[in-house]
Amino acid sequence: MDDVFDALAHPHRRFLLDSLFEQDGQTLGELERRLPVSRFAVMKQLRILEAAGLIASRKIGREKRHYLNPVPIRQISDRWIARYAAPFVGALVDLKSMAEQGSSPMTDPRHVYEIYIRASAEAVWAILTDDSKTPLYQHFDMTSRTDWRVGGAIEFFMGDRAVIVGELLELTPPSRLVMSFHARWSPDVAQDQPSRVVWEIAPLAGEGCKVTLVHDGFGGDTATSRQVGSGWPETLSRLKTLLETGKPFPIQPAYAAHAD
Repeated sequence: MDDVFDALAHPHRRFLLDSLFEQDGQTLGELERRLPVSRFAVMKQLRILEAAGLIASRKIGREKRHYLNPVPIRQISDRWIARYAAPFVGALVDLKSMAEQGSSPMTDPRHVYEIYIRASAEAVWAILTDDSKTPLYQHFDMTSRTDWRVGGAIEFFMGDRAVIVGELLELTPPSRLVMSFHARWSPDVAQDQPSRVVWEIAPLAGEGCKVTLVHDGFGGDTATSRQVGSGWPETLSRLKTLLETGKPFPIQPAYAAHAD
């Protein structure tokens, strides 16, 4: 966690994170034009942010694009903000942001998350492709039912209700899993077109691997693109805990704390 705080300490790095929050997926040239420093200085700051896990970069065609990775910041938040207080803190931050600068909707949203796990790629793949393990790491303890073949159906349930349905588009063990993603947990997301989720697992030297999750293909700024951002950081954090400790880390939904 020290490297995250070190990365956040410099105003230029915070400015770059703010820029990616406003418009994710920018190239080096686009970010360079936002800062009154040299191209080399921007590259150096981006390397520090990437080393701290605060941004992820991906080569798309001839361009290298940079994406905000909120997982480390979510882990800091979870450490010091009580679960019952989280919705109130989020609401106040949103209110402050709207009052001060208004909203800036993304025209082509793309969520990119990275996390490092002390486990082999094969171990991560075994968890992701085992429906019996899904409740141990998924947001809201969802269960799943999957036909594990390319073209097979995949469904995620809350109780008996299917809240996400999709199709397996690619299975390349133990490195890449791609599925379509059609949310159905509310009427506003159900009317959106299916999007795409990509899991990439890259082994590292030693006993670890880097897991990258990309959620894209929304077809614009949709209800689905706006709502999925809260679930994926929790899912990745729970997956990491499960693989590294062998024990699940269930997170009680905020609203449940007030149920009685």
